[in-house]
Amino acid sequence: MKLSVLASGSSGNCYYIENKSSAVLVDAGISCKQIRERLADLGKSSEKIKGIFVTHEHTDHIRGIDVFARTHNVPIFATQDTINHSFLCSNNSLINPIKNNGLVKLAGMEIQAFSKSHDASDPVSFTISNGKKISIITDIGQVCPRVIEHVSSSDLLCLESNHDELMLDQGPYPYYLKKRIKSDKGHLSNIQAGLCCLEHANPHLKHVILAHLSKTNNTPALAFQTFTNLMKERSDLKPKVHISNREFATDLFKI
Repeated sequence: MKLSVLASGSSGNCYYIENKSSAVLVDAGISCKQIRERLADLGKSSEKIKGIFVTHEHTDHIRGIDVFARTHNVPIFATQDTINHSFLCSNNSLINPIKNNGLVKLAGMEIQAFSKSHDASDPVSFTISNGKKISIITDIGQVCPRVIEHVSSSDLLCLESNHDELMLDQGPYPYYLKKRIKSDKGHLSNIQAGLCCLEHANPHLKHVILAHLSKTNNTPALAFQTFTNLMKERSDLKPKVHISNREFATDLFKI
C-alpha cells in the first residue's frame, strides 16, 4: 500500500491510501477540485477512489465530500452520529453508516474504525490494512488505549503533532481556545506525539508523517525537531519522519 497526505491542517484534511488497483480517502476537507489537482500532481486519478471514510463532522474534514462523492459516485462511510450532525452529501444513497469500532472490507483493503477523544459527536480514526497497516490518527486530545493499540501495530503512521506548548501558551489565541486545544478532547502537542511513538510504536514502524500542524502555534521545524529528539531514546525505533502540508500533497510513501 501507499499513502499521501493531500492536505492536513485546520484549513482542510484529506488522506489518500492505495493498493495496486484501488484507493480510498480518509476525510475530504478540501474541495473536489483541489483533491483532483493534488492527485494529478501525484500522477493519480480520482477514478481509482472507491470510498471516503469520515473521521468526524468538523468542516475541515468534510468540506469537499458532497461534490466529490456525487461527481465520482463514491460511497461515504461515517458513524451514525457523525451523519446526524453534519451535511455529508445530497445523495443519501451514497452515505453508509458504520459503527465506531466497525470494519469495512473494500477494494482489497480492510478499513478499521476506532473511537477517539475529540470534541465531536462520535469521532473515529482509521487503520487501513492488507497485511501491512497504515493508521491515520489526528484530532485527538489524549493517547487513549485504542490509540495505543493502533500505534503499536502500525507500519506507517500519520500522527497529529498540532502545537508547540510554549507557542500556544504565549500565542494570540483567546484563553477558552487554548484551554480547548490542551484538553483531553482537543489536540496533541509535539511532545505528546513524540512520547506516544516513543512509548508505544513497534520497531517495524517504517514512516511517521506528522500531521495537523497549527499554522499559528507550531512550525514544521519545531515539530520535526521535537519528535526526532525523542526518538533518539530508542535505538530499535528508526522510522523516517516527514511533515505534512496544508498547501500541497506529500510524496507517496510505500509499505
